[in-house]
Amino acid sequence: MTDTVSALRLYLASASPRRRELLTQIGLAHEVLLVPAPPGEDEPQHPGESAADYVQRTARDKALRGRDWMQDQNLPRLPLLAADTTVILSGEVLGKPADRDDAMRILRALSGSTHQVHTAVAVWTGEQLLEAVSITEVRMRELTDEEIGRYCDSGEPFGKAGAYGIQGLAGTFISHIAGSYTGVMGLPLFETANLLRAAGIQIP
Repeated sequence: MTDTVSALRLYLASASPRRRELLTQIGLAHEVLLVPAPPGEDEPQHPGESAADYVQRTARDKALRGRDWMQDQNLPRLPLLAADTTVILSGEVLGKPADRDDAMRILRALSGSTHQVHTAVAVWTGEQLLEAVSITEVRMRELTDEEIGRYCDSGEPFGKAGAYGIQGLAGTFISHIAGSYTGVMGLPLFETANLLRAAGIQIP
């Protein structure tokens, strides 16, 4: 392990391997904080809540649950980072697919269209909550049902907002992005680094 990642600097309130990889990419040692999820539906959108407000609230809620869990478990007092990524098409949130049929439905909707990927980041410093959001426009080329079916058979769509991962096989589907590539992956490094610096964490 290099000197830049030798000392634990923050908690990551996410089990996403992509977020772990991105934090490691910028040299930040971290520990995943597996915070128990609240009972009921996973991250429901509130009635009348816009898609943009939804993703920011969800990231904020994750950070605050992580803060409470850290305190309940008497863990060392360190900054805590949480994030949430949402794919939005014509104002509608396209979440993680429930099954293969749902993944097919989502990808058919995205095929040949431009959508937005919002990734909200929240950092609890021990004294305050710092927040930022990255918004990226993503254009997906027209896909045939055969292509969508093969992609679903790969297993890659599952567990991902919008039923695709830009860093994987679906990278060949994306004709254009305007914004943050790492934001589409799940953790916008520019916004994240700014928040962490504001929290007193030195970025290598």
